[in-house]
Amino acid sequence: MHERVEMPTSRLKQEIARILKEEGYIRDFHVRKGESFDTLVVELKFGRNRERVITGLRRVSKPGRRVYARKDRLPRVLGGMGTAILSTSSGLVTSRTAAERGIGGEVICFVW
Repeated sequence: MHERVEMPTSRLKQEIARILKEEGYIRDFHVRKGESFDTLVVELKFGRNRERVITGLRRVSKPGRRVYARKDRLPRVLGGMGTAILSTSSGLVTSRTAAERGIGGEVICFVW
């Protein structure tokens, strides 16, 4: 099992990593500066018996098919046990935060 995952960085990926850390899905993340490009390093989190904390992740909105949710129709993942990440006018937020603020947005992904 991998302890960390590395990928080319972007602002969107950094914001998703920030939310995953706040929600307790990953241990930590940081950006490693490189000569030609920067790398996002995500340190994964495991349970007591080395079971994964992230059991599933599904991208919802894609370049060919954008998916939006109104403030009164925000998605729930596994009956509230998972997290939906939305891109809103206030930046990337969880569906819980979007509901508290009364805003909708583009559904980026589901994590459980």
